[in-house]
Amino acid sequence: MKPDLYLADLEAKPAALDALADSLEADDPFDGIAEGVRRVVFLGMGSSRYAARVAALRLRAAGLDAVAEYASAATGYPPGRDTLVVAISATGGSRETLDALARHTGASRVLALTNTPGSPVTRHAGLVVDMAAGEERGGVACRTFQHTLALLLALSSRLTGVKADVPGLLRRAADATGDLLDRRGEWLPEALGLLDGPHGVYTIAPAERISSAEQSALMVREGPRRAAVACETGDWAHVDVYLTKTLDYRAVLFPGSRYDEQAMDWMRQRGSTVLAVGAEVPGAHTIRYRGDDDPDVALLTETLVPELVAAHWWAGGS
Repeated sequence: MKPDLYLADLEAKPAALDALADSLEADDPFDGIAEGVRRVVFLGMGSSRYAARVAALRLRAAGLDAVAEYASAATGYPPGRDTLVVAISATGGSRETLDALARHTGASRVLALTNTPGSPVTRHAGLVVDMAAGEERGGVACRTFQHTLALLLALSSRLTGVKADVPGLLRRAADATGDLLDRRGEWLPEALGLLDGPHGVYTIAPAERISSAEQSALMVREGPRRAAVACETGDWAHVDVYLTKTLDYRAVLFPGSRYDEQAMDWMRQRGSTVLAVGAEVPGAHTIRYRGDDDPDVALLTETLVPELVAAHWWAGGS
């Protein structure tokens, strides 16, 4: 993994999103999915599973039976002809995902979502969808994570029959991403100072965008090798609130939960440092960006703030 190339991968996000939007306008990559899907099982690890959790929640809200499983689990949903298994692996070679996929081969419908066509995960798939994120030369899943989310939104539209302008959304996310990149000189120095504490970074997001908290924490761990933990906003009051009493608690809050104020009340009382990304939150420092009032734009964009913080720390060797 290389920090300078990781930064270049982040800077290439807007162009990659625009290219994916063009591709989705020209062709529906999920056109080969047959009718009669009753259950959707997402398999993946790391960033792949983070994105899948959001997709599974959306499908359940639309009335479909959907779950995002740890591919490493020894047990899981049984195979079936009315089950669509979505195996997600950017490299296409995740051992856990391949092992989990084996129990569904020949028994369930299999869709492989990968950034590496022809990789092992595609061998027994009835349909292969290319993430089209390009090579991540920094060795960190950043664009592939973003493209996975985007393509799972398109898949959700296909499975539910609810029309969605995913290409239009991707272009708005590309603009939002470009806005944050162009103005980083204005907000990044303050963000670096606010989050640079002795006890790590804590990332908080609503269930509907829990992937943002999980991916952000992973980026802080994976590049600069700093401690970082993710939490869902409502659950925070049950599992993480205790840390604000004993630690120099520094959090990135992705607003949008009905429980934002509950968490902020505790953090204000205990003098915690909070950086809110995408909305004004009383008691928090704030970073805004173009289109941040759209939850779907936020879903595809907001992780860039911790990603750029991580890139800076990593390049500085701290």
